[in-house]
Amino acid sequence: MSAKAQPDRIAQATAEEVLRTLYGDDYKGCTVNPDKIAAIIEEGANQRESSVRELLELYDKLVEAIHLLSTPPDGDKVTEPKQLQTLLSERLDAIHALTKKTMETTALVKKTSGASEG
Repeated sequence: MSAKAQPDRIAQATAEEVLRTLYGDDYKGCTVNPDKIAAIIEEGANQRESSVRELLELYDKLVEAIHLLSTPPDGDKVTEPKQLQTLLSERLDAIHALTKKTMETTALVKKTSGASEG
């Protein structure tokens, strides 16, 4: 964030509330500009938003992959029961691998962000 950029409205309001809580409504004794505090708050919020965006992209890809894997096979291409069994087994293995990877990634994000599991 550049030195001249103004923090967003929510970060500014939060910074002012933090300073009011610490110093009272008149900010008596406060030597910190609320804009500096707001910039710190905004940076933290931006980092969180980036993580959420990445998780949503992962979720979209997961749903798309599971949707494709759950689409019934073309009846003209899979004519034998053994072919169908093999295809379904492969698809279930792929779904299992996708959900396992998603669960691992979600757990890692929770761990690094300090969120509790559950």
